[in-house]
Amino acid sequence: MTKGTSSFGKRHTKTHTLCRRCGNRAFHKQKKTCAQCGYPSAKIRSFNWSEKGKRRKTTGTGRMSHLKKVHRRFKNGFREGNLKRICVYKLLPILIRFS
Repeated sequence: MTKGTSSFGKRHTKTHTLCRRCGNRAFHKQKKTCAQCGYPSAKIRSFNWSEKGKRRKTTGTGRMSHLKKVHRRFKNGFREGNLKRICVYKLLPILIRFS
């Protein structure tokens, strides 16, 4: 019996199953950790040696349903509701009339 390639053919059990965080079949059953995202650790697994992998998973590759709106709101000064910023110089003639 050899310990190399021929013995790998006799393996039937699955070592990895679906990860509940990333959805990949990379969650190791015995180690209880995901090889893809690092679940259950709090931070997502990423390394500088994998530049392409970082590019695939970074901000901007998904829907960005919240972040899409933030830039527009930033341009307008994060105003909320129906409030409008009225220039003080436009209000001066009106204020003088009523005083």
